[in-house]
Amino acid sequence: MIISILFSLIFTVACKNETKNMKSTDAKYPVAEIQPTKLEKHGDIRVDNYFWMRLSDAQKNAETKDEQTKKVVNYLEAENEYYDKVTDYTKKFQEDLFEEMKGRIKEDDSSVPYKDNGYFYITRYETGKQYPIYSRKKGNLEAEEKILFNVNELAEGHDYFQLGGLNISPDNKMAVFATDTVSRRQYILKVKNLETGEIYEDKIENTTGGSVWANDNKTIFYTKKNPETLRSEKIFRHVLGTPTTDDVEVFHEKDDTFGTYVTKSKSDDYIIIGSYSTLSTEAQFLDANNPTGNFTVIQEREKDLEYNVSHYKDHFYMLTNKDDATNFKLMKTSVTNTSKESWVDVIPHREDTLLEDFSIFKDYLVLEERTNGLNKIRIKRWDKKEDYYLPFNEETYAAGVFGNPEFDTDIIRYSYNSFTTPSSVIDFNMNDKSKEVKKEQEVLGGKFNKDNYVSKRVWATARDGKKVAISLVHHKDTELNESTPLLQYAYGSYGYTIPDSFSSTRLSLLDRGFVFALSHIRGSEYLGREWYEGGKMLNKKNTFTDFIDCSKFLIENKYTSAKHLYAMGGSAGGLLMGAIINMNPELYNGIIAAVPFVDVISTMLDDSIPLTTGEYDEWGNPNDKEYYDYIKSYSPYDQVEAKAYPNMLVTTGFHDSQVQYWEPAKWVAKLRELKTDTNLLMLHTNMEAGHGGASGRFEALKETAKDYTFFLALENKLDVESIKL
Repeated sequence: MIISILFSLIFTVACKNETKNMKSTDAKYPVAEIQPTKLEKHGDIRVDNYFWMRLSDAQKNAETKDEQTKKVVNYLEAENEYYDKVTDYTKKFQEDLFEEMKGRIKEDDSSVPYKDNGYFYITRYETGKQYPIYSRKKGNLEAEEKILFNVNELAEGHDYFQLGGLNISPDNKMAVFATDTVSRRQYILKVKNLETGEIYEDKIENTTGGSVWANDNKTIFYTKKNPETLRSEKIFRHVLGTPTTDDVEVFHEKDDTFGTYVTKSKSDDYIIIGSYSTLSTEAQFLDANNPTGNFTVIQEREKDLEYNVSHYKDHFYMLTNKDDATNFKLMKTSVTNTSKESWVDVIPHREDTLLEDFSIFKDYLVLEERTNGLNKIRIKRWDKKEDYYLPFNEETYAAGVFGNPEFDTDIIRYSYNSFTTPSSVIDFNMNDKSKEVKKEQEVLGGKFNKDNYVSKRVWATARDGKKVAISLVHHKDTELNESTPLLQYAYGSYGYTIPDSFSSTRLSLLDRGFVFALSHIRGSEYLGREWYEGGKMLNKKNTFTDFIDCSKFLIENKYTSAKHLYAMGGSAGGLLMGAIINMNPELYNGIIAAVPFVDVISTMLDDSIPLTTGEYDEWGNPNDKEYYDYIKSYSPYDQVEAKAYPNMLVTTGFHDSQVQYWEPAKWVAKLRELKTDTNLLMLHTNMEAGHGGASGRFEALKETAKDYTFFLALENKLDVESIKL
C-alpha cells in the first residue's frame, strides 16, 4: 500500500524488525507481555491480555515507583524509542515543516481588545515566547498598559503549564486565576491583587478552574472535583483571607451521572449554579449581593428536559427543548415565578433550524442558529422594529458571536472565517448596520493567497439514504483523481459540530497536493439535534458507517483512491478511527488516532475512571445487557481481528484524564499481536501531557508537524534532501 519504493523499503524493513537498510538504528518494535485477565459481565467472558498496563494516579505520582509502574513506563518509553528510530530519517523534514508552519504565524501577535467594566483587556504574544501575556488598559486604548499575568514567567520550570479561569472582581482590584501543571485539568485557584501584584495565601486545590465573584468583592464561589473520578460535584463559598478549611459547601451534586458548575449572569445580578447531564439540566440562582443567602431552583430536573439560563430585567431567558422542541427554542419567565408552567415562547421551535445560542443586550437579542449545516447570526430588537440576519456569502464557512461582555451597547462582535478565508474579528453596529473589521488573521511568509485555494461542499448518500455533507478544500492546481492524496477528518460525538474554519498549518498539506475533507457525520449537530440523536447510544454505529460511506463516495467520485486516502480523528474521533479500520481497513492507506477512546466497554463498566458515569447518556450504560452487547459490537479494542490494517500512528498523553493512556497502549499491543500485515504501527506517548497535548503554542505546532510528516511520508511528499539513509 505504500507507493514510494524508498519509503516502502524503510518502513517495511522497520516493521519486519530488520536493520540492514536503516541508518544506525535498530528499529524493533516492543512486544508487550501477555498477562490474561478474565473479565465477566452478563455471563459474557472477555480476556484482556494487557489489562496490566493500567496504573492508578497514586502509582503514577509516587516518588518511589513500584514494579508494575516501572514495567508500564518502560513499555511506553520503548514504544517512543521505536517511533523515534523509525521516523529518524524524517526528523529534518519535521523540523523544516515546523519552521514553515511557525513562519506563517505572527509571533508578536495580540487579540482585539475588548471592554469590560471600564477596562480594555488584551491578550498578546511576544516573539519567541510560548505563552500569552494578559494585560489591560483603563478607560481607553491610549492608557498605560498594565500586565496582569505573564504566563511565560509563570510556566518557567514546568514541562506543562496551563493558566485558566481568569476572573476579575467587580471593583477591578483582584483576579482569581487557575493553574494546571500536570495536564489532568485539576486546577489550583489563587487570587492576585492587581494593584500591588501580591498573590494572596488563599490556595484552593482540585477545582475545575472556574470561579465567580459575589458583588461584595470578597466572596468567591468555585467548583470542586471528585479526586478519583474527576467529576465536578460540589460548589463551595470562600471568603478572601480566610482558611480554605472554613469554606462552606453550598451545593453537592449527588447524582453521579451529573456534573455541576457555577457562573454569573451577564447582568451581574445573579450567581447561578448549574447541574448537567447529557439529557437533563437544572439551575438555581442567588442574588449576587447576598452571597450567604440560599439558592432557589428555577425548575427541578426532569429526564429529557434541558435549559440554559440568562437574565434580563425582570425575566430569566431559557434556551430549552421543553415541549419536544428538538432543535431548541427560546423561552422566558419572571424571576419571581420560575417553574416551567410559567415559561412562554420568545423564539418558537423550528423543524429546520437549530437554535445554538443567544446573547442579550440592552436593546437587542442576538441568536446563533444553524440551518442546513450553516451558521447564521440573527439580530432582533426587543421593541420588534427590526429582525434580520447578517449576510454570509461563501458556500461553507464558520461564524460565531464572542467577546461581548458589555450589556449596554449597540456593537456586537463576531468572528468569521472559512477553509480559504483567514479568521476575522468584526464589530457590527446593530443600529446603523455598519461594520468594522477589527482584525484579520495574518498569514506570514509571503506565499498565501486565498485565491489559490478552492473549497466546496458535496453530499454523500449514507447506506440508509441520509445525505451526509463533506466540506472540501484543496489548492487550485491540485488535480482530483485516483492518485490525489486526501485526508478525511471527523469527530461525530456529543453533538459537537466541527466548524469549516481556516487553518494556516493545514496549508502545508494543501500546498503539497493534499485535499482536506471534513465529514459532517451523525453524532454532530450539523443538521440539527436529530443528527446528533442519530449518532449516539443504540444509533452510534451510524457515526462509523457515515464516515465509511463518505470515504466510498470520495473514492467512487475519483477525488482519491484507497491507496491515497487517509483518515484522522481524536478522542471520540479516535474511537471513530478504531471502528472504521475494524470495519473497512482496506479503504485507507494511513490513519492517525489521537488520544483515542478505544476500550469502550471496559471503561464504561468502570465507574471509578474519570468521567465514566456522566457518559451513560452518550454511549449507554453497559450494566444493562442491551447496551453491553451493542457497545461491545463496535468497541475497537474488543473487535481487533487477525487481518490486515492500514499504516497507523497512535498518540496519547500519560496524564490524560479524559481518555486514559492505557486505552491506546493496550490497543496498539493487541493490534501488534493479531494484525497480519507489515504496515507501520507506531505509538507515541507524551509523558508530560494530557488530553490536549503540549501546552506551549510552538510545542503544539511540533506535534502537528509530526502528524503531517506521517501522512506526507506515506505519500512520498518529503523533500528529497531531507531523506537520509
